Amino acid sequence: MSRDLLSTREVAGFLNVNEKMVYSLVADKGLPATKVTGKWLFPKHLVEQWVENNTSNFPQSIDRLSTYKDLVILAGSNDILLDSLISMYNRNSDCLAVFGNLGSMGGIHVLRRNLCHIASSHLMQADEVDYNFDTVRQELDTMPVVVNFCRRQQGLLLAKGNPKGLTSIDDLRRKDIKIVNRSLGTGTRLLLDNELKKAGLSGSQIEGYEREVNKHLDVGLEILSGRADAGPGIEAVACLLGLDFLPIRWERFDLLVHKDHFFDKSIQQFLSLLHDREFRTLADSTGGYDYNLSGRMIFPG
Repeated sequence: MSRDLLSTREVAGFLNVNEKMVYSLVADKGLPATKVTGKWLFPKHLVEQWVENNTSNFPQSIDRLSTYKDLVILAGSNDILLDSLISMYNRNSDCLAVFGNLGSMGGIHVLRRNLCHIASSHLMQADEVDYNFDTVRQELDTMPVVVNFCRRQQGLLLAKGNPKGLTSIDDLRRKDIKIVNRSLGTGTRLLLDNELKKAGLSGSQIEGYEREVNKHLDVGLEILSGRADAGPGIEAVACLLGLDFLPIRWERFDLLVHKDHFFDKSIQQFLSLLHDREFRTLADSTGGYDYNLSGRMIFPG
């Protein structure tokens, strides 16, 4: 198995780029990678597949999704309210919805490959105002239909009572603070890195920056257990686990719907739940959500 794993230097040679560019490709382009004992490793067959999928003028895969009339496949950024919506759909529909937790960039990549009907994403643009469009235009040949799922409050999850007295991102430079982080390719990691840059901080200055987990809830559980003092996440998790919360910004969380399947009965039934009273009651009771845009078509607008 080890012969099938490339080091950073080896993958840089394979792609004919420098090693620093490899890290950018992981963060910005979804180059497949895994971290073992603190070192990045790259499964060779996935790197080759990534090159193939990102080759211009290469024939794209056939529309596999047309065979799944009674299945709604979602992939991308995870969210506890989205999990609840999927459960609602599965209780009330004769179809089935399933979700792949791949992060925002991962969801966009599998949408490109016709492996999901809907990608969930909250990638903040450079202007710090809009979301998703710049990345989608760069990654996809055809714009999907963009429907807002919600707006949600992003920030830092903190231990109950905030015993370390954190008041800003800048406090993460303190030596007595240990964080837990989200994975590369997630919108939450992108937001944290952007805030660190504005504060003049690098990850190497922060204890625990390299320790990554896959879900917002996982961040909260690390803090609840005492293994970390803080971590990036959504307010809803703080409400759920009884943690403190340091807000950073409200963000727009969108559903990017495959254009060819937007009018499929199963997809329309799923999207219609965004206007359902049960969904909005759940959002109110969870905390940290704003559903005033939920169900509204953002593109084409």
